[in-house]
Amino acid sequence: MSIDYKPAVHFNHVSYSIGGNRILKNITGSFPEGKITTLVGPSGAGKTTLLKLCNGLLSPNLGELYIKGKPIEDYEPTELRRLVGIALQSAPMISGTVYENLALPKKLQGKTLAEEEAKQLLHDVGLDDGLLNRKVHDLSGGQQQKVSIARTLVNQPGILLLDEITSSLDQTSLKEIEELIAKINHKYGTTIIWITHNLQQALEIGDFTWVMMEGEVIETGRSELLKSPATDKVKRFVKGGAV
Repeated sequence: MSIDYKPAVHFNHVSYSIGGNRILKNITGSFPEGKITTLVGPSGAGKTTLLKLCNGLLSPNLGELYIKGKPIEDYEPTELRRLVGIALQSAPMISGTVYENLALPKKLQGKTLAEEEAKQLLHDVGLDDGLLNRKVHDLSGGQQQKVSIARTLVNQPGILLLDEITSSLDQTSLKEIEELIAKINHKYGTTIIWITHNLQQALEIGDFTWVMMEGEVIETGRSELLKSPATDKVKRFVKGGAV
């Protein structure tokens, strides 16, 4: 993908294997800073593994990975996790209140989250601050996902990784989360890297798209590529997803 944007994340011939199984094969490419890039492809393509490399949950076996122009191994783990946030499909929560969940990133740093800051985070994700002392497990799935995203925003990450965060939501909640991510991107200039199985979502939300299959990047470019793929492999994949 030829782009004129500064790379927030850059892969240079990156491979990842576990137990002799090659999960990612010679990945080269960049995620543009301040843009939304969606990752699509069949199950087992290596998308989640790629995402986990971006915040140091996994380390490449071969190749070089740069975050904001700096080799990823030069970051302290805590510094990297503050810079690169991640929100998952399952929206894992600790038992307790919404406030206790929002305060967790600060608590892990030995700091305290001010109540006013917590309320502002809820407003930022479209939730009423009256939920602050509600037990998190009493919330709907869509509300929990918003709290999960708000918690990720506590550290004001420059890069936000999203893994299938709308796949288990109803249509109304899905649209609310899409609008929220677009708002975060536009308001803060946050770089978004979003795995989705919903090709229509990738087309509508993404500025750019990577199509992955069997551990390789098959096509990259502006998300309109999903309307007219260049390769037969991607044409078949897109046809199956009915974009």
